[in-house]
Amino acid sequence: MHPPLAFAAYLGFALTALGGAIFLWRGDESWDRMARAAAEVGVLFCTLVVVTGPIWGKGTWGRWWSWDLRLTITLLLWFVYLAYLLLRSFTEGSERAARFAAVYGIAGLAVIPLNYFALDLAGGRSMHPQNLQQGSLGAGMGAPFALGALVCVVAFVHLLARRVEIEALRTALAERAAQGPREQT
Repeated sequence: MHPPLAFAAYLGFALTALGGAIFLWRGDESWDRMARAAAEVGVLFCTLVVVTGPIWGKGTWGRWWSWDLRLTITLLLWFVYLAYLLLRSFTEGSERAARFAAVYGIAGLAVIPLNYFALDLAGGRSMHPQNLQQGSLGAGMGAPFALGALVCVVAFVHLLARRVEIEALRTALAERAAQGPREQT
């Protein structure tokens, strides 16, 4: 489950960047809401990656944490998008902040390829196994890995859809509150 959780986190951060880019291009707030929702779900999955990694590492390498390049960059990725969420929560409703957050979400996407290629950058001095390649999972592990990836993507899509619904309801309530009380007939 550990690598599929990372793939789902990557998907969340990619959708954050995509939603932010379309928001900047078209100015449509629904894309901004989608970007925020994707970041929240992406941070959830990245948190699970950061939690499950040490559990796996303790059993495999004998220690909970090492400042391995991939581990460090994954933690950096988590902090980048956590900062995105903090920015959004402290500047609720500001269009300027939404534009800044969109640019920040797009820029943060650069950490993902850095994370993926960290093993190559480390030049073989990493505790992590090599990136997945044809046949690298071992005999009989392809189907369970694919199932884990499918489950993570389905869970991601479900959580994202629910989070987008919540954002739409929040926006509708804010608009209704801004209109003030209606006359009773």
